[in-house]
Amino acid sequence: MELPMFPLGTALVPGQVLPLHVFEPRYRALVDACLAGDRCFGVVLIERGSEVGGGDTRFDVGTVARITEMAEFPDGRYAIVCVGTTRVRVQRWLPDEPFPRAEVVVLTDPDAGADALAGREQVVAGMARVVDAARALGAEVPNDLALADDPFQAGWDATAMAPIGPIDVLDILHEDDPVLRLERIAVALTEAAELLELRLS
Repeated sequence: MELPMFPLGTALVPGQVLPLHVFEPRYRALVDACLAGDRCFGVVLIERGSEVGGGDTRFDVGTVARITEMAEFPDGRYAIVCVGTTRVRVQRWLPDEPFPRAEVVVLTDPDAGADALAGREQVVAGMARVVDAARALGAEVPNDLALADDPFQAGWDATAMAPIGPIDVLDILHEDDPVLRLERIAVALTEAAELLELRLS
């Protein structure tokens, strides 16, 4: 399907909340089109270049974002809040006028089995280690922090909350096998926790 695209300097994952300040004319046009339709657009990480002005090189896997809140300013700027819904892979980039667009394929996961439940436990343990280290460094972490019961969504929740860099998030997004993806997330959480723990020593 054809999807409006918003290349950013950050990677979005399913379930993650993304606030955006939209000021560039082409992305104002994108928001106008989304609000007139299904309120959805794709977010991909910029490989090279800038968010502003065009001419950027983009990675080919991202996430559909759905606009959940919107405020328009008198000068035409938007403040929007979006939530990631599902992964997509870009099949072909289309001309950027009036805004970036691409033909994409939606990437879905199968139902979770016993191996996925075991993977969730690894993610839960890794996230707990990150939280403990962050709190020891003085960070304010909410007490009600929780991961989804669904193993695959739990992995996305942890990816969104933990201090994982955009390239590592991209590697996670690229993994089509959801059980292997949970393993990648657990490794990324361990590495994030180790970096935090180094600051404690």
